[in-house]
Amino acid sequence: MVSASAVAKITEQEAARLGTDLTPMGAERAGNADGSIPAWDGGIKTVLPGVVPGVSRPDPYAADKPLFKITAANMAQYRAKLTDGQAAMLARYKETFFMNVYPTHRSAALPETIYQHIRAQSTKTELADGGYGLSDLGLSTVPFPIPKTGQEAIWNHLVRYRGQAFERRVIQAVVQRNGSFDPMIYRDMMTFRSGVPETPENADIVLKDVQKILEPQRLAGTTLLAIDRINPVRAPRQAWIYNAGTRRVLRAPEIGYDNPGIAADGARTNDNFDMYNGAIDRYDWKLVGKREMYIPYNANRLDDRLLKYADILKPGHLNPELTRYELHRVWVVEATLKPASRHIYAKRVYYMDEDTWSIVAGDHFDGRGELWRVSEGHLIQYTDATVPLYCVEVLYDLLGDRYIAFGMNNEEPYEIISTG
Repeated sequence: MVSASAVAKITEQEAARLGTDLTPMGAERAGNADGSIPAWDGGIKTVLPGVVPGVSRPDPYAADKPLFKITAANMAQYRAKLTDGQAAMLARYKETFFMNVYPTHRSAALPETIYQHIRAQSTKTELADGGYGLSDLGLSTVPFPIPKTGQEAIWNHLVRYRGQAFERRVIQAVVQRNGSFDPMIYRDMMTFRSGVPETPENADIVLKDVQKILEPQRLAGTTLLAIDRINPVRAPRQAWIYNAGTRRVLRAPEIGYDNPGIAADGARTNDNFDMYNGAIDRYDWKLVGKREMYIPYNANRLDDRLLKYADILKPGHLNPELTRYELHRVWVVEATLKPASRHIYAKRVYYMDEDTWSIVAGDHFDGRGELWRVSEGHLIQYTDATVPLYCVEVLYDLLGDRYIAFGMNNEEPYEIISTG
């Protein structure tokens, strides 16, 4: 494995490819050989008819029909383009789980100013402190558009563009084996680097996240504040929790790594949120390479405000009639737990969409090397804000036969995204 210190910044010659044969994000602009992945044409940059910010977001590809369906019976035919987790889900829930594969649309688009920031910093940003921090990030949201190590690739996910800020009312639900669930409703407010006021104390902030529980009543008012910086080794995550019952604010150093997620009934770790978040220092990161794979994409049907949560959350998995998979190129990154480090996941494999740097799928292995949990991030292009975001994240527990879904807001009243 190439050490972080041995990797040089990309050259001006390499950076000149951004916006030419590569997209401004570093993805391949061209389609694939057989045309099943089209060329990137800039994505969806205009607000589509019928979009009411925070209220209604119609499906731009509603007329599409599935090209084919992947099931347990035929998955061997498609296995080369499936993750281990997808194959395991098909095998475990062979009677109910399937993957409808639709035509591929490279809908991802960001504001032009964000592309300019990425290009301006592309030859300047470097890994710091063994690759566990960044230097000279500026306002870039893709510090390494042409990654050469696994650390560079995961940093692209961690600081990727998600607008300046967003505020949303969403749910988190642990779905039991029989399909029952009690949704926890919370107000989630995230402010990203470009949205943080420019003061000396804020200079190295990557994001601020405030999560306030609204329901159930026994937890209502409990609030988490977390702040992440560009060098979590030198400046670890700061976190505080307000306990509504005691009316006290306490520091919460446990909000990170594999400590249980707040009000998640042990169904996810803190670093499972946003598919992966926080410090990366407990793992060795390997850039495996790029593959064509079937991934969740353009998941507007899951975002439909006419749906009820019970329409989506079914026993064992999300309702497969509502999910959409497309063939895209992804970067594959493998994280292996360091011998001296502790984490409940001994190995993790992540699949990052080349057009957004969002992790769209993840496989999580326990200390015995057994596949334990399978994650999916269902992306949509928010045309009202020119930003790709998850409309729902899901983490399936293959051993516990339950799963957790978070980020859904189908039955909630509002959502605000600030761009810049």
